[in-house]
Amino acid sequence: MSELTHIGPDGRVRMVYVGAKPVTERVAVAQGKISMAAATHALALNRDTKKGDPIAIAELAGIMAAKKTADLIPLCHPLPLTNVEVSITSHDPDALAVTATARTTGKTGVEMEALTAVSVACLTLYDMLKAVDKAMVISGIELVSKTGGKSGDYHKENK
Repeated sequence: MSELTHIGPDGRVRMVYVGAKPVTERVAVAQGKISMAAATHALALNRDTKKGDPIAIAELAGIMAAKKTADLIPLCHPLPLTNVEVSITSHDPDALAVTATARTTGKTGVEMEALTAVSVACLTLYDMLKAVDKAMVISGIELVSKTGGKSGDYHKENK
């Protein structure tokens, strides 16, 4: 395992210096899911609740969150994102799957932006549907893949 880059030799936290790193195309994909009662799942897929379309609103919230990642995660670099896509699909009869892809051309990766997009999209789905199902469970938020940068590509192995 590599050393933690956010801790300096003096033991203090630091924002990693990326000024000397080359600019490369960087892409990260993250996923997660929110489990719910079958009736709640059907309501979400109907895309018409008193609050509006929970899927469209959650996808938009995920995109907006990716753009604010550096405001939420203290040592993240603010990045000029070139694209963020959030997709919410049915996953079994009792869950929705959330996938986010973040892209930039820069000196540091977009893993945190993709993970933030998934997290906030899941939280938004919870908020949109909690009136009918407070027992929903958000789980499995993880990095699926990332490309670009010094550390090379990563693709999660299926177990």
